[in-house]
Amino acid sequence: MSKKVLTKKVALSLLSLVVSLLLAGVFWLGPAYIIAAPSVATGMGAKLACSSKYVSGLTEQQAKNDLTSYSPILAELAVHFDDQTQTVVTSFYGFSASASFHPGLGCAIDFAGTDARQGVVVPALVSAPGEWPLGSKVNTIDPDLQAVLDQILSADNAAGLESRALLLVQGDRIVAESYAPGIGPQSQLLGWSMGKSVTAIAIGRLLYEDRLRLDETDLFSEWRNDERKHIAVKDLLTMTDGLDFDEIYAPGKDVTRMLFTEPNAASFALQSSALHEPGSHFNYSSGSANILSALVQQRSGASLQGNVSFLDASLYKPLGLTHALFESDAGGTLVGSSYFYASARDWARLGLLMLNKGEINGQRLLTREFVEMASSPNASSNEKAYGFQFWLNAGDASLRWPNVPKDAYAAMGNRSQIVMIMPSDSLVFVRLGWTNGEYPTDANIAKVVAAARKN
Repeated sequence: MSKKVLTKKVALSLLSLVVSLLLAGVFWLGPAYIIAAPSVATGMGAKLACSSKYVSGLTEQQAKNDLTSYSPILAELAVHFDDQTQTVVTSFYGFSASASFHPGLGCAIDFAGTDARQGVVVPALVSAPGEWPLGSKVNTIDPDLQAVLDQILSADNAAGLESRALLLVQGDRIVAESYAPGIGPQSQLLGWSMGKSVTAIAIGRLLYEDRLRLDETDLFSEWRNDERKHIAVKDLLTMTDGLDFDEIYAPGKDVTRMLFTEPNAASFALQSSALHEPGSHFNYSSGSANILSALVQQRSGASLQGNVSFLDASLYKPLGLTHALFESDAGGTLVGSSYFYASARDWARLGLLMLNKGEINGQRLLTREFVEMASSPNASSNEKAYGFQFWLNAGDASLRWPNVPKDAYAAMGNRSQIVMIMPSDSLVFVRLGWTNGEYPTDANIAKVVAAARKN
C-alpha cells in the first residue's frame, strides 16, 4: 500500500472515529484526544479483556461489559479472544492492539520485538495446611456478621452497584465473607490502585531487609544530573515527589499513555520532569507508584526474575497468599500502580499485616515504625490525609469517611474497591467490585462496624 493511500485510510478512520465520539456524547474533542483515542481504546480493551478472562476467569461477555462500563466509545471495539494462545485482539476504526497472557505474570499489551516476560518463572502459590491466614481453612464465620454482609451485597447488586466480594476480618479471623454469583474465595480480582498499597508494602519489606532507606536519594541514573536526584524514597511513597505527572484519565494524558500505549510504564514515568520541591506538594500519581515498582526491581536483583523471586520469598509465602498475581508489562516491570490481582482472602491478608503493625503468621515482615508512618499524614501543604500509598480518614480539615473510626486508613482502587484497616476496632474490611459511579462506602462500612461492635 502506498504512503498516500495509507495516509488517506488513516484520515478516513479518524474522521469516522470523530463521528462515533460525537454520537456517543463526547462533544469536546481536542487534537491530542483525537490522536490518542484509538491507541488508548484498543490498548485498554486488549489488556483489560485479556486479564478479565485469563487471570480473573470471567466470561467473555462479562469482560466486555466491564470494559464498556468505562465509556460508550469502548462499545465500538471489536474484541476477539483466542483461547489457544490466550491472546486478545481489539480493533477500532482501522486501529488495533493485542494483549497476551504469560503464566504467573498475567496479561500485557503486545509490542513488536518487546516481551521481557519470556523465560521468567514465577513460583506457584501453594496453600499451607491449617486455618486462615496462613492456611485456607475458614471455620470462624459469625452468623450475625455474615447476615450483614449478605444483606449489603444483595442490596448493592439490586441497585446495580456490581459488588463481587465482601469480607470482614475481626482480630485475626475471617468472620464473614459474601460473594456474587460466579465469584468465590479463589477468584483473582483486579484491585486497580489498591496495587499501589501492595507496592508500598514491598518497599517496606526492602526497608526491613536493609536494602533501602526512607531518606535515600539519588535513586535513578536518569535523575542524576538534575534536581530529581533530591527525591527521597519517602517522597515517592507519600506522592510528594514533586514530579509533573498528569493523572487525568483521558486519551492524550500521562496516565492513559503510560498504562495503555507504552511498553514499560516505569520507564515512561521516570521521564517526568520536576515541578515542585520534594516533600512540599501532594500530587496523586500512578507514575510515582510505578517508579516505586522500578525501585523494588532495582533493589531485588535488577531483573523481573529477581523481582518476582523476592516477592515470593519475602512477601507472598510469609503472608500465605494463595490466589494473587502481579502483572508485568511487556518491558519487564511489574505495574505497581494498577495491576495486582488477588482473591478477597488474599487482599484481607495484606490488610491484616498492616492491622498487626507488620506481623502476620508469627513473622515480622515490616517494622512497626513503617506501618505507623504508612498510616500517618504526610507533610505536604495541600493534602495531608495520605500516607505511604494508603488513604487516611484523618489528616485534613474533615474526615474522609465521617461515620467510620477516625483511625481508619485504606488501600483504594477504581470502581470503589477498598481494603480498609480500622485499628481501634481490630477490623479489616474488603470490598471488591465494579461500580460505575458512586458507592456508599461510608454508610456500608459504618453498618459493618456497628454490627462488629455488638458481636
